Amino acid sequence: MHRKNYCKEHEELLKKGVTDFKDFLANTFQYFSNENETMTKENEREKSSLRKRADRIKEFRCKNLIVVLEDPKDPSNIGTVIRNVNALGVDKIYIVDSRNLLAKDWIEIKEQKSILASSVSAVKWTFVKKFKSTEECIIHLENNKFTSFVTSPHVKGKTNFILHKGDYTQKRLAVWFGKESIGISDLAVKHSEACINIEMFGIVESFNLATSTGIVLYEVTKQRREFQNRKKVIKQ
Repeated sequence: MHRKNYCKEHEELLKKGVTDFKDFLANTFQYFSNENETMTKENEREKSSLRKRADRIKEFRCKNLIVVLEDPKDPSNIGTVIRNVNALGVDKIYIVDSRNLLAKDWIEIKEQKSILASSVSAVKWTFVKKFKSTEECIIHLENNKFTSFVTSPHVKGKTNFILHKGDYTQKRLAVWFGKESIGISDLAVKHSEACINIEMFGIVESFNLATSTGIVLYEVTKQRREFQNRKKVIKQ
């Protein structure tokens, strides 16, 4: 083959290669554009579905019911309690966080990986407010006319009752849960109206934080929903 013919053929092959590569890039770009568009539509459908569910269950949520966690030490416990709070229809959760485990506000807490994972994304649908101290939280609740109940074994000089014997239909109610290791503080007890305790019959008479919140809040939310439904019937 003559050198001239060889160079011409080589040039043509190079041009064809460039054209093919350009086509490849264009096709790849189109593929990922289509994928992104599909994913966007799926995300929008998922959000729409979640929003519809949120609207459907809105009337079953317990208005003016707040859960207070006092200085929890384990972020995964916080996330699990948030999951309980959301599943049982509690209005809000307040967290006394003197250890500074949480981000500064709900917008940032919603993106905190440890909370997001352990709450199974429930934190995105549950209002969380952070306080620096027990005293700060008490002042906020009292200023807003909330009645506080604490979960604690029998405390002398306070109203004490077994969980299922209590009345939880107060207009505004805050239910406190203490630290995993030592329980509720004396300050929180002092400013509470009553102490709730869970009846137990085992050798080990204690529950972890996530379990105790689930048990207590099931009874509290059940009573408040029944009370809310009776009020609706009376109004009708």
